[in-house]
Amino acid sequence: MLMRLAGDRRAVPALAALAFAEGSFFPIPPDVMLVPMVLANRRRAWLIAATATTASVLGGLLGYAIGFYAFATIGEWVVRNYGLQTALESFRAEFEHYGTWIILIKGLTPIPYKLVTIASGVAHFDLFTFVWASAVTRGLRFSIEAALLWRFGEPIRHFIENLLALVTWAFLIAVVGGFVLLKYLG
Repeated sequence: MLMRLAGDRRAVPALAALAFAEGSFFPIPPDVMLVPMVLANRRRAWLIAATATTASVLGGLLGYAIGFYAFATIGEWVVRNYGLQTALESFRAEFEHYGTWIILIKGLTPIPYKLVTIASGVAHFDLFTFVWASAVTRGLRFSIEAALLWRFGEPIRHFIENLLALVTWAFLIAVVGGFVLLKYLG
C-alpha cells in the first residue's frame, strides 16, 4: 500500500511540503517519504531528490529568517520545544569560526536541519553562503539516497515491503535519539 501511495501524483508536492517544513520547524525529515517514492518509481529518483533539495533549502530560508528576525518569539519556541537550547548556544559560538563547514557537515547528518538554519539566522551568517552551502549539503544527502535506491532498488524494495513496520520504527527511534543526544550532549 505504501508503494502505491508513494507513486501517487500528489506524492511529489507532499514531499516538497514536508521538506520545506523540516527545514524550519517540523521534526520529521523528508527521507521518510523520499525512500518509498524512489522505490515506487526509480525513473523519477533525480526529480524526487531535486524536489526534496529545493524545498529543503527554501524551508531553510524560513528557518534562517526565524533565527534572524524572530528568534525572540518563534525561534526560541522551536528550540525550546525540541530541547535544543544548549546545542544552539554551542552552534552560535562555532559559527564565528566554522560557519560554512557547520552547514556543510551538519546538513548531511541526522542532526535536525532546522537547528542549523535557525542558528545560521541567529548568528547573522552570510545569506549567500548559507544558501549555496545548504544547496550543496542537502543536494548531496538526497542525491546519494536516491542514487543508492535507484541502483539497488529491487532488493531494498522487497526488504522494506516485508519489514516496513520495523524500518519505520527504527527510523523514528533514530530521529528521536538524535534529539535526545543533542539535548544531553549539546
